[in-house]
Amino acid sequence: MDDDDALRAALQQRIGELQIEHRDLDDAIARLSENPLPDRLRLQRLKKRKLLLKDQLTHLERQLDPDVLA
Repeated sequence: MDDDDALRAALQQRIGELQIEHRDLDDAIARLSENPLPDRLRLQRLKKRKLLLKDQLTHLERQLDPDVLA
């Protein structure tokens, strides 16, 4: 395995990890939002984290395939 293959594999693994965390945050936000009196500060922090993850995913996907807009 050369350096390019190793880098691609590492990027793909990290993207997979971030996708799982993003999905988990989505579930947590949905559950928290179902509460009639949700913890608004926690909800805001989770949403902010989710947006940060989305930005990281986009950045990594562009590194993996720079010719395709992610």
